[in-house]
Amino acid sequence: MASEARHLVDHGSEYPLVRLTGVFDAASAGPARSALLAVLAEQPEAVLVDVSEVATPSAEATAMLRDLRRDTADWPAAHLTLCDPRGAAAWPGAGWPVWPDAAAAVAELGKPEPDRRHSLDLEPVVGAARRSRELITEACGRWDRHDLAGPACIVVTELVNNVVVHVRTPMTVLLALHGSGISVAVRDRSTHIPTYTGGPVPATAYGGRGMLLIDSVSEKWGNLPLDDGKVVWALLAAEDGPPPAGRRNAAGASMTDPARG
Repeated sequence: MASEARHLVDHGSEYPLVRLTGVFDAASAGPARSALLAVLAEQPEAVLVDVSEVATPSAEATAMLRDLRRDTADWPAAHLTLCDPRGAAAWPGAGWPVWPDAAAAVAELGKPEPDRRHSLDLEPVVGAARRSRELITEACGRWDRHDLAGPACIVVTELVNNVVVHVRTPMTVLLALHGSGISVAVRDRSTHIPTYTGGPVPATAYGGRGMLLIDSVSEKWGNLPLDDGKVVWALLAAEDGPPPAGRRNAAGASMTDPARG
């Protein structure tokens, strides 16, 4: 019997709103996760997920939300919020904050701050890295994060050049302010994931040398696999910010509920 689950993405509200409806099972949880990841890959400040019309929340739906939150804990640090008048008791173990409806969630989150996040669409051509560095230099100056402009330019140059040389698809550079630090990411249309193991890297390796440089200047880095590509990201901490919890490279990104700043 075909699943009656549906998902609808509404970009017309203050924050992206994903409406899940119907009966979710093992077959329909996967497409819903893909839809949520596609929204998260756009790096919004928050994502609201209206589950008020999900009939009798299932273990599959709860597990999908729990795993998504775990797998997206480091990037892009968006607030993830469920909207359901049935309350958190309907979603035991999901780990998401639950508000009765979207209006209540927005009232808690506050209005979006557009200048905290920027994006730049680029073709895989010579000059793409230069344009991305210009975006970062201008944003870091406006955010008073001058100490991060250099490391961020190193990161974005390596990420963009990997796309230009190896992937050869259109890309989007994503830049965001996170407290005293910033995140730099590039989304492309290839599902091939660059790897770095910390050892010697062949000159022809895809992403190896770039990841070595990125690892040396970032607090942590990782990737967010998507159905139609990926996002490779790095978080950079300010010199006067809190000490990093320890550098690590993550197989997938994570999103907690970060403090504004």
